[in-house]
Amino acid sequence: MMNDEDTVDKRILLERANAEREAIFQRYDRGRKNVDIDSWDDPVFEIYSQADRYGFLHPEKERPDRDDLEMARRKQIEVERTKKWLKMRKNWTSAETKERLQRRVMKGIPDRLRADIWKKFLNIEEAVKDNAGVYDKMLKFARQYSPDIRQIDFDVNRQFRNHINYRERYSVKQQSLFRVLAAYSMYNMEVGYCQGMSTVAGVLLMYFDEEDTFWALNALLSNERYAMHGLYVEGFPKLMRFLQHHDKILTKCMPKVKKHLDKHGVDSVLYSLKWFFVIFIERIPFSLCLRVWDIYMLFGERVLTAMAYTILKIHKVKLLRMKDMDQITEFLQTTLYKAFGHDDDTVIKTLQLAMYELKKLNLDKLPPAPVSEGPKFPFGQFIEPTLETKIGHRNEKFTEKETELKETVLYRSESKNDQDEEEEEEEDGERENEEDERTERDCDDITEDTISNLHTGMSSCSSSLASRPTSTVALQLLESHL
Repeated sequence: MMNDEDTVDKRILLERANAEREAIFQRYDRGRKNVDIDSWDDPVFEIYSQADRYGFLHPEKERPDRDDLEMARRKQIEVERTKKWLKMRKNWTSAETKERLQRRVMKGIPDRLRADIWKKFLNIEEAVKDNAGVYDKMLKFARQYSPDIRQIDFDVNRQFRNHINYRERYSVKQQSLFRVLAAYSMYNMEVGYCQGMSTVAGVLLMYFDEEDTFWALNALLSNERYAMHGLYVEGFPKLMRFLQHHDKILTKCMPKVKKHLDKHGVDSVLYSLKWFFVIFIERIPFSLCLRVWDIYMLFGERVLTAMAYTILKIHKVKLLRMKDMDQITEFLQTTLYKAFGHDDDTVIKTLQLAMYELKKLNLDKLPPAPVSEGPKFPFGQFIEPTLETKIGHRNEKFTEKETELKETVLYRSESKNDQDEEEEEEEDGERENEEDERTERDCDDITEDTISNLHTGMSSCSSSLASRPTSTVALQLLESHL
């Protein structure tokens, strides 16, 4: 039982938490007017010389390579495709549209129509119409009760600061992003707010207005096609299913790569966290990422497993030449984002082949989700936060689900170490390699040389982290999201 002194202390802490939450809201209400903005929060951007077509700013020395003739050719192709998409949009429910939709999505949705087509995939107009007033109601609840406001404010401040719409502190888009995340923390109280949601919502806000973004985010979490709720809920159960299925695909289709990664202590959680958590944002070039999002919106979660496989497949030769964990993780986490090494059309063509290949092997879909992974109560249902949650106290011990997650990561690492020791004792390594190569040929593995011929007209762990055991690095990455 709490004594009187504890009660008084907690009441004081609650008052402070309420005052802090209100102060944060007021700063976003005012925007850039009459707000003291620290220079660290609002850096100078003179070093950036240009914005790309998506609004990202690039320093002079790092600006994307430009081929004016190639850009002109692509623009002309997009103009022609836009005409076809406009015609198809007018007859959206026709049999002809359904027949052509998959093929045209694979070729890419014209950027000027992307918002409109995404809205159709996510049924945004229906959601807004059927839930009139809900967004404003959730925003009011957030101002009164949300325990996640401090973390949301922190993440908004660092999200896409190299983008023209987010570069200024308390800009219009930062205000919108803050409000969307705050409102959603009350609409889906089982998840509340989780790091990664700011990244997904930030991209959606590049194409939608505030309320549409709220319902788009909800569609990604609640619609069975995407079911991202399981990625962000306590314990990250769907992340673990993604990792296990990804490992299964590698074991079956790229055993040499799998053994190479295991040998150097590269657990898949080290490089694929953002692949699955935020749909490849900031892990592959943004233009390619949008193409993946187009396909994901249409086909759902199986695109993520296929794209993860595609990345390793395309870069298999390079990966097998890398000899340490730091080099591999740096390549997969940082290098590919800046320079993927293949044009977007070639990568998407390879993704198509990978989706077909995995379907043939019955590996295109994740294993069924347990009932516990889904929402336990209806969204929009208000649940009074506990006093400890309101005042910002974190449990001193991990919850049962968090403990289970840590033990799973440790088990994955220890299993890999045991496997490595057994392999070192084997004397028939050459025979194993021959078997691996036959297996990869059976899976129709596409090497870099093959990929270069597919063009049909169609882009870290720090060394200090990388020097630690795999389990330590993996746990540190995961605990940053707990």
